[in-house]
Amino acid sequence: MSLTQRFPLRDETIEADALVGELRGEPEGGRLKVGDERVIEFLTKFARKLLAPATARRFPELASLGFFLRKGEIHKALASLADGDDSTIRFPRGLVFHVPPANVDTIFVYSWALSALAGNHNVVRVSSRSAGAAETVLEALNAALSDVDEATARAITRTQRMVTYDRSDAISGALSKACDLRVIWGGDGSVNALRQYPLAAHARDLTFPDRSSFAIASVQGWQSATPEERRQAAEGFYNDSYWFDQAACSSPRAVFWVGDADAAATAGKELRTLLAGVLGEKQHVTEPAMAVQKRVSAYGAAIDGLINKISFDGAGADTNGVATLDLVDSAHMPREWLGAGTFAHGSVRSLSELVPLVVRKDQTVSQFGFSRAELIEFAHELGGRGVDRIVPFGSALTFSAVWDGYDLLGEFSRLVTVTA
Repeated sequence: MSLTQRFPLRDETIEADALVGELRGEPEGGRLKVGDERVIEFLTKFARKLLAPATARRFPELASLGFFLRKGEIHKALASLADGDDSTIRFPRGLVFHVPPANVDTIFVYSWALSALAGNHNVVRVSSRSAGAAETVLEALNAALSDVDEATARAITRTQRMVTYDRSDAISGALSKACDLRVIWGGDGSVNALRQYPLAAHARDLTFPDRSSFAIASVQGWQSATPEERRQAAEGFYNDSYWFDQAACSSPRAVFWVGDADAAATAGKELRTLLAGVLGEKQHVTEPAMAVQKRVSAYGAAIDGLINKISFDGAGADTNGVATLDLVDSAHMPREWLGAGTFAHGSVRSLSELVPLVVRKDQTVSQFGFSRAELIEFAHELGGRGVDRIVPFGSALTFSAVWDGYDLLGEFSRLVTVTA
């Protein structure tokens, strides 16, 4: 039942029971509190590591994480927890066990950071398959320990752990039984697999299962946009879709143009051309295995009668960067992953036509060209049947303290009421 401790870095492995015993101890300087200054100090030093130019250039998604953890943003998030009166007091939940996905290898940091801000002791299972950005995050976390004072470093070391272990019923079972809250990111299969390990009677799960997302673009909004605004929309759409090979739950897998059908076809073609140009500027290369995956998915959808046209666009040597599947019927929106850079395209006259198509699994709608009033009306029409976020192109992957409809800082804390 031994684990490899990745943060704080530890040379020898540690047994699961010993890890739990250490995490249950109280750090020097007293128990962590909601908005504990020691945690804030550490997170802001960690954020500076991520915002270093060399790191931000190599992993743009880490720059977004760094901005999220700036002191101003942290205090803004904590301000949202302000309780109405002094009869309600907020406390940490206790020990939180996080199980993030391997395919989006920075999501565990957002989840952990918010839980730590709520004053919890945390253990995060980092996948052995994580690489690249995840490794850079772990290096930055360990380096940040040297930038804080000794008291803060000891408090963080005592209460925050990130570990790796091979599939083990014994370890997952021990960590599940010990925690006060278990946070499961990933697909439905991951959620159901972790649920086989019982929790303490008072504990509960916070789950983030399979989700899908799509994009909407206003034909009228596109027509009235300047060439620069259209180019920025294409770059934002690229960031939403290609950072995690379109595997992130909030990355769009379909695009619906809202307005006149003929004008929508023209606008869609222009967006694809601009997107191909962005791929060329970013020197994006579709790997051979991914190129095959995209064609298999596209031709499979054609065989199933879901699409009436397939087109591939790209730039330079990469002519397979953008795969477009024109839907026969917008009602048959694909929600499964079809390969990085594969988008179903549909056209509707109004946002109201999309309402019956939305299901609870739908998470993020990224949009271009709509007014705030139009989007609010759309949200009211949806009436909670699905969609947790409506954001501009370029913001689909921007994490916030409210995610999947959960106020995460609220979920990571508990309330005590006092009546005299």
